[in-house]
Amino acid sequence: LPGTVLRISVKAGDTVAEGDELMVLEAMKMETPVKADKAGTVVDVLVNEKDVVPAGQALLSIEESK
Repeated sequence: LPGTVLRISVKAGDTVAEGDELMVLEAMKMETPVKADKAGTVVDVLVNEKDVVPAGQALLSIEESK
């Protein structure tokens, strides 16, 4: 989904569960939450708030829990 990064809810080192909100994108005046697709630890956040991102761009990386 292309859009603008409205809010980032996590930082590197945070532990997340599957389904946790990671950030919110805004496109066409609609807010769309980006949720974790797996449990793990946030390794790196690759965008900043207010960045405009194209569809398919990596937003962050999560190391899966074992």
